[in-house]
Amino acid sequence: MPTHSLRSRARIVARELDKLYSGTLRTPLHYRTPFELLVAVILSAQCTDEKVNEVTKKLFKKYRSIRAFANAQPKELEKDIFSTGFYRAKTKSVICAARVVLNEFAGVLPRTIPEMLRIPGVGRKTANVVLGHIYGVVDGIAVDTHVRRLAKKFCLTTDTDPNKIEQDLMKLFPQKEWWKVSYQLKAYGREYSPARKGNTDPISIRLQK
Repeated sequence: MPTHSLRSRARIVARELDKLYSGTLRTPLHYRTPFELLVAVILSAQCTDEKVNEVTKKLFKKYRSIRAFANAQPKELEKDIFSTGFYRAKTKSVICAARVVLNEFAGVLPRTIPEMLRIPGVGRKTANVVLGHIYGVVDGIAVDTHVRRLAKKFCLTTDTDPNKIEQDLMKLFPQKEWWKVSYQLKAYGREYSPARKGNTDPISIRLQK
């Protein structure tokens, strides 16, 4: 049983993260345009950022516009992104996303979560990442695999569904901290608390006191 209340645990987590990561962290994904960021985030599902950057370095030279992605041949695009995994589903999402952005949003990514969720392949995590980076719109906390795992590990939630975890975290952290905490947790998961590590990371130890 946790020795601290939920809000107390959240404050401890926030303080410890601030000690390790000063300033605002940004996505390590490489992109030049808003739609390229959307593509990169779609490809990042169940794939490392390093691998995505390796793939998109060539991909974005080959497909230089939203229309180019909309007109891509599925079999060819599947080959281009094969190494990111789940390449068939991702190919469908990328092509359909390009077509929806062109046809429904005049080639411009929308500025709200509900509108972003109308784009194929876009969930709340992707919407939060894209809106935050492109427009500075922070309407939630991007819950990726690291954030989901650490939220459970630090006893900040009992849920496993990313959307419910996001709602739990939004209640525990002030809105002004939503953007940074998602990136701090992601960085912390990679550097200090990989999935196979037990409760020997600094924050887990601090929470046990």
